[in-house]
Amino acid sequence: MPDSLIIVESPTKVKTIKKYLGADYDVLASKGHIKDLPKKTLGIDPQNEFQPTYSILEDKKKIISDLKKAAKNVTRIFLAPDPDREGEAIAWHIAEEINLKNKEVYRVLFNDLTKNTILDALSHPCELDFNKYEAQQTRRILDRLVGYQISPLLWEKVKRGLSAGRVQSVAVRMICEREEEINSFKPEEYWNIAVQLKGANPPPFEAKLVKIHGKKAKVANAAQAQEIVSRLSVPIHGDTDALSGPSFIVSKLEKKEVKKASLPPFTTSKLQQEASRLLRFSAKKTMMTAQKLYEGIELGEEGPVGLITYMRTDSVRIAEDALQEVRSYIRGNYDPPFLPSKAHIFKNKGKTQDAHEAIRPASMNYKPQNVKNFLTADQFRLYSLIWNRFVASQMNPAIYDQTTIHVSADPYLFRAQGAILKFAGYTIVYTEGKEDKEQPDEMESGNILPDVKEDELLTLLKVQSDQKFTQPPPRFSEASLVRELEEKGIGRPSTYATILSTIQDRNYASLEQGKFHPTELGMIVTELLVKNFPKVMDVSFTASMENQLDLIEEGKQKRLDTLQEFYAPFEEDLSKAKLEMRNIKREETPTDLICDKCSSPMVIKWGRNGKFLACSNYPECKNTRNITPGNGSEKTAQGGEMTETLCPQCGKNMMVKHGRFGRFLGCSGYPDCKFTMPISLGVKCPQEGCNGQIIEKRTKRGRSFFGCSNYPDCTFALWDRPVPEPCPQCNSPFLVEKYARNEGSYKACPNKECGYRDKNE
Repeated sequence: MPDSLIIVESPTKVKTIKKYLGADYDVLASKGHIKDLPKKTLGIDPQNEFQPTYSILEDKKKIISDLKKAAKNVTRIFLAPDPDREGEAIAWHIAEEINLKNKEVYRVLFNDLTKNTILDALSHPCELDFNKYEAQQTRRILDRLVGYQISPLLWEKVKRGLSAGRVQSVAVRMICEREEEINSFKPEEYWNIAVQLKGANPPPFEAKLVKIHGKKAKVANAAQAQEIVSRLSVPIHGDTDALSGPSFIVSKLEKKEVKKASLPPFTTSKLQQEASRLLRFSAKKTMMTAQKLYEGIELGEEGPVGLITYMRTDSVRIAEDALQEVRSYIRGNYDPPFLPSKAHIFKNKGKTQDAHEAIRPASMNYKPQNVKNFLTADQFRLYSLIWNRFVASQMNPAIYDQTTIHVSADPYLFRAQGAILKFAGYTIVYTEGKEDKEQPDEMESGNILPDVKEDELLTLLKVQSDQKFTQPPPRFSEASLVRELEEKGIGRPSTYATILSTIQDRNYASLEQGKFHPTELGMIVTELLVKNFPKVMDVSFTASMENQLDLIEEGKQKRLDTLQEFYAPFEEDLSKAKLEMRNIKREETPTDLICDKCSSPMVIKWGRNGKFLACSNYPECKNTRNITPGNGSEKTAQGGEMTETLCPQCGKNMMVKHGRFGRFLGCSGYPDCKFTMPISLGVKCPQEGCNGQIIEKRTKRGRSFFGCSNYPDCTFALWDRPVPEPCPQCNSPFLVEKYARNEGSYKACPNKECGYRDKNE
């Protein structure tokens, strides 16, 4: 008969923990939260010190009954939900519901699910952390006060089903403001001037213009660029009397050894960023995959094994035994120069809670390749990423021989820089990914420069001028948005995945080719919230609230004080907004279009699916039409773009229209003729025996894909947009458009065995 009961969150953990414990322990799972605030009411009483009203979740009543029954037969109860604020709240609620006297109730924290960690935690249990629970309650109450009181306003003023969130709305604001920056950006012309030079020793090299008359070179237009090119150009085989350019002389030579240190192991946000850049994982997918690696993977006869430490952390701390283990691994698998004389100790940032270690392999006994057969493809890729980063963090720096050549051609100064990898160091294991448009690392470029000497006279081979334009700031990717949220102190590691997922689920932003684009709905809602709730939507205020939650967890601030300070001005803004917020539903924008049913003017209105055309004579006339952005003769009263395709039923022209699942062709004779057809991309379905066309479709979540028009008889589909161009290598009937973060868009052959790709210009 068990003497002790361990209660965890996940059933997966139950198997992993039971493997290491004897018959004295029973292990059960709560399957997450057992209590929550009510769904249909606020559940918070601002007049009674913001007391929350928790109710047992309907699907957890049986679980609570089982926990109570198991608890009656033991003397000790170990509450072991995840070691974070949410886990603390779950532990607290379980303790409240079990409510049995004469029982020893303890809190245990499992940073990983290895045998040593589990046994050590059970040997050193602690008390429930009231301050951590208070911090979680404060966050939950704040989010409920904002979400459940602003969202109904949006339902009334914009459309039903919308939501506002204390953190998610600020994230949407950042995306919208970045879009406004892009739209208002005015590119400025500039020119790069480069020369190709040859010294006494090969190879020839390129140097870029950096200074003119000792000042930073600024070449603003073609005339200035041509003047410089003319002054520099020297015919290679011309008449010596025609030489008019200056001499190119090595004015300064810099050679130095540069060390590039390894990075610390992953925190939650850094893992999300890197998995986005290198693996193309969403933040949500990264966290779900990491959760499974932490809770335990079935490794054949060995049973379930937790492969990584806890995946929600902002700390880069590494336990001493883990340091010794990884150093032993490096010593046994790499040459001596790769192992530093002392372990690398990384320092946390000032706001870091340091409750847990960094994300790392729980044990160095499980190399990724050795457990690959037990992992899904995604689990293997993420585990390998975590493993490699951790191993690299304890290896010696990479060493480069960096050379900079300064070339003077009075009054111009050119510079060439290159580096040669001298010692791979940690890069033999791991190299950090980069955002697209991010400048390449010159130390990793391998640019080879010749052996030159100071005052050496160089020969000019070529002068090149390239027109460039300044670029607007890039749209946020998942990686860069997580980085921005982290840098501004908005949210916490455990919230980023939910934030990014929610703003897409609510249709406030869409992810296109890896970049966030605000939807029209997102722009409208953000405008309304910024104007009516400036404090809630303020980035610095949201960050300061996170700091206050940290202070509550540290016991330095009271929950009630924080809530009262927030709610007084918020309640005032809320009352004002109910009266003054724009009512988008009631707004009408006049148009020159005429209703084809009653000849009244058509107006643009806002509905649950966005803008649409409606008759101004409503409710007498209820005629409505889809609307397509644009103007001119190609637009008609039905809000579509006229095409040359004729309706096979009535012979009238078909029009491009927009529906729930994307664009389609509809008859311009609607409503008399209601014929519709999909828009073909000019690519025939490649399936043998199928006469269908490839058309664009949308998933229920709004993501575009391309499938056969004969569906469901033909189920051919692909994510990449097909292009009606044959492959020049294998004669595939079409190519597809692809996108890579570090390369941009390009065309490729859909036949993987072919491998053809053509970079777009």
